[in-house]
Amino acid sequence: MSTHELYANEPGESAWQVPASGAARFSWEYDDGRERLLALYQKGKDKQWDGTKRIDWGLEVDPYDVLGTPDEATALYGTPYWDRMSEREKGELRRHFASWQFSQFLHGEQGAMICAARIVESVPDLDAKFYSATQTMDEARHAEVYGRFLHEKIGLVYPIDDNLQSLLGDTLRDSRWDMPYLGMQVLIEGLALAAFGMIRDTTDKPLPRQILTYVMQDEARHVAFGRMALRDYYKQLTDAELREREEFVIEGCYLMRDRLRGVEVLENFGIARAEGERLLERTEFLRLFRKLLFSRIVPCVKDIGLWGERLRRAYVDLGVLELGDSDLERLMAEDEEQADHLDAQRFAREERARVAEVREAIESGEREPGPDEG
Repeated sequence: MSTHELYANEPGESAWQVPASGAARFSWEYDDGRERLLALYQKGKDKQWDGTKRIDWGLEVDPYDVLGTPDEATALYGTPYWDRMSEREKGELRRHFASWQFSQFLHGEQGAMICAARIVESVPDLDAKFYSATQTMDEARHAEVYGRFLHEKIGLVYPIDDNLQSLLGDTLRDSRWDMPYLGMQVLIEGLALAAFGMIRDTTDKPLPRQILTYVMQDEARHVAFGRMALRDYYKQLTDAELREREEFVIEGCYLMRDRLRGVEVLENFGIARAEGERLLERTEFLRLFRKLLFSRIVPCVKDIGLWGERLRRAYVDLGVLELGDSDLERLMAEDEEQADHLDAQRFAREERARVAEVREAIESGEREPGPDEG
């Protein structure tokens, strides 16, 4: 079935075109490279996986309870709107919110794929081109699994959020080669990791948890790559050039905090936008998401050397300045460990199933009469 037949709202034009700018850079130095970045490139090759085989697509998903979200976390819970809804309508509301979340993941991953490809084209160093090539494949795989999840398990898709599209457009239109790193690896990937992690750690549904855990294992490498490349480059910039990038970060942080809420879902249930925004502001989900949102972004921004006075003031205003001292390495290591643990659990189940199958075959053979019996 065509994706356009599954959209909850009209997505507009069938394709979004962002004018490209900047230069494609070639490097003729094939032997030299930063040891840590080349090690990350090797890890990127070693950790490639097949979304068709690693994900257990046979797991059932209730489209009206995709994530097991408690009613209390729903935007309309405790309001007259909720009281008037039938159980079927409440299930449909849960379906729409899950679709909106995973649709933004899908669109963001396509954006990440395009940004990674842009980095391959524009970054001057060959070691960074090598790693970005592996990331491009990672992002293609993520878009593949999120698209399949939406098509096969939810059966509903939402268009890209206007504000996510705006941030992606700003990232891609900038001719400076480091901006896809900053916009995607730091801001959008940081936003995605917060959302992925919150759902991964709260859902009791095995298939979405599996998908998010494996995607986050890849994203841990992507953030590490962005930090390495930008940290080296930003040491060379003037104060004025650093301020320009800090302004971009500030604008992006406020945009993500204030506008990525899914109000269009409530509009589809007959609630005016202003009223929908008011209701979403009071949800525990949004409060928790905003708390976690900057846990990956702020320490990364500080680590790459963007820590000027105006940026620090913005983080004070957002109430997240203290996150600059968070242990980002530990968070990323935990993301990788969770995926390894999930693999170990699955392999153990498969091994037990194989042992049981062999035992059953042996026992069945022992029960069958021989040719001289009977």
